[in-house]
Amino acid sequence: MPLSWYLVVSAVLFGIGLVGVLLRQNAVTILFSVEIMLNAANLNLVAFSRYITPNVISGQMFALFIIAVAAAEVAVGLAIILTIYRNLHSVNLDRFNIFKW
Repeated sequence: MPLSWYLVVSAVLFGIGLVGVLLRQNAVTILFSVEIMLNAANLNLVAFSRYITPNVISGQMFALFIIAVAAAEVAVGLAIILTIYRNLHSVNLDRFNIFKW
């Protein structure tokens, strides 16, 4: 497969994630949209690594690092969302205004 196909799929995934982050108000949906955007970046890293330096696995290593960071981000994000839900009984970010004065 040519590199451009991977880039198109990655762009579509990133666009879906970006739309989810910008248009949604549910905190869980926004968290999943961020994960979709990170996976789009991972796809780019692996595709470029495969086509530019096929014998070196640097792109795959960066992708593994991003997956580890994303897993930690999901753990922290879900903990924050659970705390918000316990206090407000909703995960709608419009109702989350406890940091405002």
